[in-house]
Amino acid sequence: MKVDWLVIRSQVISFRIDRRVPVVLLCLVVAIAVAMVMNVGRGEYPISPLDIVKTILSLDTGNPDHQFVIQNLRLPRTLVAFMVGMALAISGTIFQGLTRNPLADPGIIGINAGASLAAVVVIVLFPSAPIYTLPLSAFAGALLMAILIYSLAWNNGSSPILLILMGVGLSAIASAITTLMITFGEISDVSNALVWLAGSVYGRTWEQVFSLSPWLIVFVPMALTLARHLNALNLGDDVAKSLGSRVEWQRGLLVLVGVALAGGGVATAGNIGFIGLIAPHLGRQLVGATHESLIPTSALLGGMIVVMADLLGRTLFAPIEIPCGVVTATIGAPYFLYLLIRNRKK
Repeated sequence: MKVDWLVIRSQVISFRIDRRVPVVLLCLVVAIAVAMVMNVGRGEYPISPLDIVKTILSLDTGNPDHQFVIQNLRLPRTLVAFMVGMALAISGTIFQGLTRNPLADPGIIGINAGASLAAVVVIVLFPSAPIYTLPLSAFAGALLMAILIYSLAWNNGSSPILLILMGVGLSAIASAITTLMITFGEISDVSNALVWLAGSVYGRTWEQVFSLSPWLIVFVPMALTLARHLNALNLGDDVAKSLGSRVEWQRGLLVLVGVALAGGGVATAGNIGFIGLIAPHLGRQLVGATHESLIPTSALLGGMIVVMADLLGRTLFAPIEIPCGVVTATIGAPYFLYLLIRNRKK
């Protein structure tokens, strides 16, 4: 079977993508636009799609309340959901490639647990800390967890299987310490931490949009630039070395990017699980396993999944609101079991 590729090369980057990828990405962008309009328009105060577009473009809709509802309440929340989904999906794609394991996910291998622990420490012990300290602390926690996992799994090289096993064990320890922190915290701070741990974009504003943006601006291009190295590492260390890859250096950079994106996403919206598991799998079915194609596809899929999860959580049992992290867990846990059963003999 003949496969057509688009090849893009420069002194810095080199991409090889299937010719169907631009069409897939365009379709996903349209689907995401529809999902965002639905999320902004649905609720106790419904707004038509035309009025949403007019409000965003600062055109008169004849109703001054639209400006407040959209610009102050729903639009930043929707953007945060999309951005967090992108970050977690790219992180999951990276860790699945590094570990050569389709079941790897920042939440499953412990990265999210490290970020959550550090963020809960800030929320419970330093409740008056500025908002920008939360992403930094979550990144530090995720990075420390990654270093511990990487160090303990080292045995004349980093073993993908050991990385996952150490991650699961350290994740359990971090979760236990997080529970201990919540047990002895002040009730008001603990309430904030519990809502945050459930994984929610409730009450997110432009402040969170602007605080997460630098992480995406810096690390998403890095992920795309390192995609071809991830292809080589996914073939195994020996093959990657034979192709001229600096295996440990490139793996370290990719771990840093994956940790940064997971930490930023967790710090902004809490522990929204299974996005890094589901989005890469759906992406492979659409565009294949080449990471130059898979990373942007997974990113858009992850963003759309979290936006739709937020929409379902807000409207399914209205006026009761379910955190989007609960929605993704409800979908993701059975999907993880399905993948576990499907791959049990591999």
